[in-house]
Amino acid sequence: MMHRLHLLHLCSPALPIGAYAYSQGLEYAIDSGWLPTPEAITDWLLGLMENTLSYTDLPILRRLYQAFEECNTSGVNYWNHYLRACRESRELLLEDEQLGGALARLLKGLGVPAQVLTAPPTYASQFAQAGVYWGIPLEALCEGFLWAWLENQVAAATKLVPLGQSQGQQILASLMPHLPKICAEAALRDDEELGRGLPGLAMASSLHEGQYSRLFRS
Repeated sequence: MMHRLHLLHLCSPALPIGAYAYSQGLEYAIDSGWLPTPEAITDWLLGLMENTLSYTDLPILRRLYQAFEECNTSGVNYWNHYLRACRESRELLLEDEQLGGALARLLKGLGVPAQVLTAPPTYASQFAQAGVYWGIPLEALCEGFLWAWLENQVAAATKLVPLGQSQGQQILASLMPHLPKICAEAALRDDEELGRGLPGLAMASSLHEGQYSRLFRS
């Protein structure tokens, strides 16, 4: 079905939105010695998925999808603002704005009608809009969103530590079984539960802003 191909397109690392330029604090965490081994990196990524994406990005992606589906402009704007407010550092907010803006421009070029927002679009808002427009089922869209995030993080890790491509694939394979469970749990979050963050992620991202030498923009 076409919606599956559209999902693969949306999740492709070749999508020209610049996701490869960001590590979300992973660069600082590795450079500072917090994550000296592949096992430590695996634990870090799993912790982020279970404790941040499961409580913030994924449940808000679901709410954005539903708002787009219902043509609820105020709902789209509310959750877009909410997600922006959850970003705990300047770099994390800037990353979301730049990915969201790049994806918005790409979608416009692909014929997806633009949505008028009262703040710069987040990446999740544009991901949700594309999912609704192309008829991608919400559950599949959430898994694709999480997979795209994980694949980008592992790609960043292979550039930052002496990991070979095979070790990177081993990390992906070991974390892959967790994705459906994390997405299912994110679907159960009440509004009052949203917005959880991790101090280590916030610190790594904030400290990365002043890091002397770096490959990534976050």
